[in-house]
Amino acid sequence: MYKAFFKRFFDIVFSFSSIVLLSWLLIFISLAIIIDDPGPVIFKQRRVGKGKKLFMIWKFRSMKMSTPHDLPTHMLKNPEQYITKVGKFLRKTSLA
Repeated sequence: MYKAFFKRFFDIVFSFSSIVLLSWLLIFISLAIIIDDPGPVIFKQRRVGKGKKLFMIWKFRSMKMSTPHDLPTHMLKNPEQYITKVGKFLRKTSLA
């Protein structure tokens, strides 16, 4: 119990301080997405997780609003036309 308490405490403190320290980056990315293609900044999707349990994943939006919904990127005829300029950067740097 002693180890679990300190691990949990460290996780919470580290997570909170990381969010505070990186908030300027998150705000900058959000503004860049809005300027590049107006619409929601966050993209959410259902994914299958451990034990085949469904969960929601929340990510920065890297594709245009005109993209067909519920279709994976690799199944689009010309996926490059749907990815925004900011989206290319987010995908390249794994920030999306």
